[in-house]
Amino acid sequence: MLRRRRVAAAGAVVLAVGLSVGFFGSASGSAASSTITIGASLSLSGDFSTDGQAFQRGYDLWAADQNKKGGLLGHQIKMQILSDASSPTQVVTNYNTLIGSNHDQLVFGPFSSLLTTPSSKVVARYGYAFVEGAGGAPSVFGLGLHNVFDVSVPVALNLTAFAKWVASMPASQRPKSAAYATVNDPFTQPQLPPAQKIIAAAGVKTVFSKVIPAEQVDYISTANAIAAAKPDIVVLGAVDVPTVSAFVHAFIQQHYSPKVFICTAGPDQGTAFVKAVGNGNENGIMYPNGWYGNSPNAASQAMVKEYIAKYGGNASGVNADVAEAYSVGQVITQAVQATHGFDNAKIIAYLHSGATMSSVQGPVKFDAAGENTALAATTFQWQNGVVNPVIPVGSPGTKKPIYPKPAWR
Repeated sequence: MLRRRRVAAAGAVVLAVGLSVGFFGSASGSAASSTITIGASLSLSGDFSTDGQAFQRGYDLWAADQNKKGGLLGHQIKMQILSDASSPTQVVTNYNTLIGSNHDQLVFGPFSSLLTTPSSKVVARYGYAFVEGAGGAPSVFGLGLHNVFDVSVPVALNLTAFAKWVASMPASQRPKSAAYATVNDPFTQPQLPPAQKIIAAAGVKTVFSKVIPAEQVDYISTANAIAAAKPDIVVLGAVDVPTVSAFVHAFIQQHYSPKVFICTAGPDQGTAFVKAVGNGNENGIMYPNGWYGNSPNAASQAMVKEYIAKYGGNASGVNADVAEAYSVGQVITQAVQATHGFDNAKIIAYLHSGATMSSVQGPVKFDAAGENTALAATTFQWQNGVVNPVIPVGSPGTKKPIYPKPAWR
């Protein structure tokens, strides 16, 4: 309790200093510096390290691009990124440091709803805008905070389009059984029940359903149980590549290949995912998201070209986390330009104004809770080494879903 009071008091002091000297509110930003410092906490190690490192690349790529354009209101951008080691405790410490000790003018969000939830409370106490790209769980917005904004697709209905596709299949072709397994995470758990309800209503029998305890790091027993049930569909609530990889290799070991395999995250991480599951084994696997490397969005194409020039690979190998992070920077850019400064209160008000902004992922328009209502989830599928949008079927730019999924290699 004493620690929380001290943190709150520190936040009040920082806000008071900022208001008294015009630290946040001048049209040109900090009067004493030609740079603007933006802080963020990212999972550069630990369970979310693949995602955290991809987010860092996205933030850094945006900052470099924006600096080439003159920075923010004439100020060059300096990114200050602290590692939280994928820890909910450390992420709280990091944002207290970035704002309370280092006095960074702006902050960006971390990776995952699990870390966004505790850190958003800290950032709110300081009165800062908290724009993020990977904290879209209902638990984040259920806090009722006025300063949190997620530029990506709201996660609760991520699997709805997929579920409707399954339900729309002719009865003679429709899968007969399904398994649902999810890690105990606020990002994954809300996604499966709505999809399961739609699929079950179409006559697809649920033969397995489990929430995997957070302390369980070995997923083999769960994967083996699913393989033993031999469902036609496997819906896996995963937040990272290692989780999906564990299931894929267990299925291969058990000589079991579902007709449909969709994961909430993991397959969106490009080259890292393909390397983990084995070249060729990615084919046919689906995932929901709001972006993919071959997006026709002109800004996205420019970002992907720059990314490949710097890091190598191809468009399908670019982690979707890069686009989520880059979009955070784009939204902040537009808010700063619209408000003519770095006053966090004005930025928050602008983001709540109903204005439609643009990003490499697509349009961004926040509702009262801070969710992006302008972006809808698409289901993507790895097809012959390339990621393609496949659902909703018939939408512009989509390819025909591969069904059933090819056998493992």
